[in-house]
Amino acid sequence: MVKAMGGQVRGAVRYPFPETTDFSAFLQQAMASGAQVLGLANAGSDTVNCVKQAHEFGLNRQMTIAPLIMFLQDAHSIGLETAQGLITSETFYWNMNDQTRAFTKRVLPRTPHNYPSQAHASAYAITPHYLKTVAAMGAPAAKKSGRTTVARMKAIPTDDDAFGTGRIRADGRGEFPSYLLQVKAPADSNGEWDIYKVLATSPVSEVLHPLLDKCRFPVSA
Repeated sequence: MVKAMGGQVRGAVRYPFPETTDFSAFLQQAMASGAQVLGLANAGSDTVNCVKQAHEFGLNRQMTIAPLIMFLQDAHSIGLETAQGLITSETFYWNMNDQTRAFTKRVLPRTPHNYPSQAHASAYAITPHYLKTVAAMGAPAAKKSGRTTVARMKAIPTDDDAFGTGRIRADGRGEFPSYLLQVKAPADSNGEWDIYKVLATSPVSEVLHPLLDKCRFPVSA
């Protein structure tokens, strides 16, 4: 994808997983590559450690750091002072619009110290969609065949406060826009969890890979 868009890949490195906690040698190699962007194809504590150690080396002043998978809690754990400027992508951000803020307002009384991330929003969104499907089918019919219920879930458009309107594709993937996000500088943030600013929106047509013709997904029991 990088090459297709006119870029160059200056290098790549794998590290022992999950034994690695010191990423200094790999980060120094990245700094010496001459690349403008460091893509982190890891997640969780490895991403957090990489970003913190990159900051210690001053790599963030030389390269843009782009974690491929980073949730809101990761950026919060790193802290805006260190994480500022990071670029990542998610399909949900709590402070995106009135709907997402309304969803978050309902959730926070149960999780007052943890704002919802893309993972939380996804778990929420599929639940009422399933319940709506069961209500439309009737509980006995839904109980009779899980396959038929899933097929019906794919046939009914989704609509919730976390993602807005969308649908479930034949392969089970949700069709929603994706957002290119950048971690704010501390001076630009309006609170502890006001972490991202939106740089760009990718439409559904650009988010998911095309369905493979050879895949034949069942539509009924």
